[in-house]
Amino acid sequence: MRATAFAAFVITAGLTAVTSTVQAQEYPTREIKTICPFAPGTGADIVVRYYAQKLSELAGRPVVTDNKPGAQGLLGTEAAIRSKPDGYTISINPASSTLAASVHLFKKLSFDPLKDADFAGMILSTTFVLIVPPASGINSVADLTKKLKEKKDDSFYAGSTNSGIVASEIYKKAIGVDVKRVNYRSAFDAMNEMTSGKIDFFFTDSTSALGQIAAGKYKAIAVTSKQRSESFPGVPTMTELGYAMDLAPWWGIIVPAGTPKAITDKLAIWFDKISDMPETKAFLRKSGLEPMKGDAQAMRKLLIEDTARWGEWVKLANIEVQ
Repeated sequence: MRATAFAAFVITAGLTAVTSTVQAQEYPTREIKTICPFAPGTGADIVVRYYAQKLSELAGRPVVTDNKPGAQGLLGTEAAIRSKPDGYTISINPASSTLAASVHLFKKLSFDPLKDADFAGMILSTTFVLIVPPASGINSVADLTKKLKEKKDDSFYAGSTNSGIVASEIYKKAIGVDVKRVNYRSAFDAMNEMTSGKIDFFFTDSTSALGQIAAGKYKAIAVTSKQRSESFPGVPTMTELGYAMDLAPWWGIIVPAGTPKAITDKLAIWFDKISDMPETKAFLRKSGLEPMKGDAQAMRKLLIEDTARWGEWVKLANIEVQ
């Protein structure tokens, strides 16, 4: 009986494996849903819809964007992770924020990023830009540092995102000046306030800043990424200027844990092809974003590294845990 039961188990397992392989080979047979964890019309939504359209072209099936905003991207991310692991619900996702940072920004997560999610690779990154008003007369980080040291306790920086706040705190610690933070609901609110002269500097995401800088409303004096940005080739990195900083939020493809590897591999191949398209590179450059590649293993490794770094950054910046 035991031998018969074991044989039946082996046969069942074999049939299941064959079925999974066949399903993966045929995938997709119907539309794919990609969950965007932010509202329609936002920068994140524009990115998701671009990649969704390109994925549809390669997969030969519709790829529908489903917006589920809330809790700094957690609601939509959780919805993707909790969906059926069959490849028909994915998330084109700013994972360094919704996964790595969230571990430390929330007292309790309803999911474990490393246990409950699988990955199909990385697609892009963004840098943060250190900007100042042109009327300030500041042309470099050296100029800004000198001004802040002269002003001492009467200096202020704008904060609208956790990444920008972290960059500001790393910088102010390095120069030894207690620059005070003024919080704003959005990057545009912060930039508008800068024109009054009350704010000395602002680290903001490159997507929000690109058009404003091109119009001459603000001056970019440094970026936070390890390498220079293709969108701001003439702007030095903070590291080049002697301030060790490697802060470049990145995006990847999230699927529920248990999704067949053959399906995640197929998704990874498609997204790599999208990244290599000339129109994608043009889209990213126009949006202040950088192309990025890395398979599922590399994405998991970077997620682990960034999770550890965000633990240190949250403490450094004294960010309130929700």
